[in-house]
Amino acid sequence: MATAQELSNFLAQVERRAFKQTAYAVRDDHAALDIVQDAMLKLAEKYSDRPVTEYPMLFQRILQNTMKDFWRRQKVRNLWTTLLSSMGAGQDGDDDYDPLEALGANDQDDHSNPQGQLERSQTMAIIEEALKKLPARQREAFILRYWEDMDVAETAASMGCSEGSVKTHCSRAVHALALTMEKHGFSKQQLAK
Repeated sequence: MATAQELSNFLAQVERRAFKQTAYAVRDDHAALDIVQDAMLKLAEKYSDRPVTEYPMLFQRILQNTMKDFWRRQKVRNLWTTLLSSMGAGQDGDDDYDPLEALGANDQDDHSNPQGQLERSQTMAIIEEALKKLPARQREAFILRYWEDMDVAETAASMGCSEGSVKTHCSRAVHALALTMEKHGFSKQQLAK
């Protein structure tokens, strides 16, 4: 069993290498830092009672799984960002445009652009209706993972099921929502981005 000092020494030793590895994989320093910190926390919370000799393999596995979770979230976020960006705002070349902020915005631009406002409200109605049609567990997993930004472990704990079940529910929800959006005129190219 490792001591707290041994765990701390191990984490200090692997921190820089893990960050470089992750930054290379995700190509975003801020995301890489978050991923490495999450992996370190998971190691400390769940495996601190293990011998120090097991830490390198455990940490690498945790780091890889945390990166996979990041990529899954990115894929779903990109899908929804693409769908929501089709609502019209941000077409003036504004790279900092956040479509989720536009949904709740009730600014003067909405009043001067009724067509854009109508398109956004129609798209949100389609998304909300599609979410209502999902089975309860799929809807719950999807909302917790991608709208509440919980990781797989947090979602599993919240739902009272295994992490594998969360991943299955989320995958099925994403596929069902994509099919619904395609039926409403969103192209496969829009959904695949």
